[in-house]
Amino acid sequence: MTTSTGPAADEARAAFRDRSEAKGHAVDNAREAVAGLDAAFASGALRRTPALDAMLADLAVALDQVEGQRLGGKSAEAARFILRAIGRELDNA
Repeated sequence: MTTSTGPAADEARAAFRDRSEAKGHAVDNAREAVAGLDAAFASGALRRTPALDAMLADLAVALDQVEGQRLGGKSAEAARFILRAIGRELDNA
């Protein structure tokens, strides 16, 4: 599998890192970062990898909540941990 190259891929990676490292709640940042990745995948700027798909599935579990439920520190810590792993894997996307 080849790595995505070009300005659109570079911009998508930078945008993900900016969103995931932004000030604010880690859960909210994670949701925004995933939305940006989904858009990058849909546009073809980045390619999905099996590892990214697995990490995104793990992140979805960490971000899952019942309506009205607040996600606490464990979800936020899991989101930060998984976002860092996704950031590393994006170099292969």
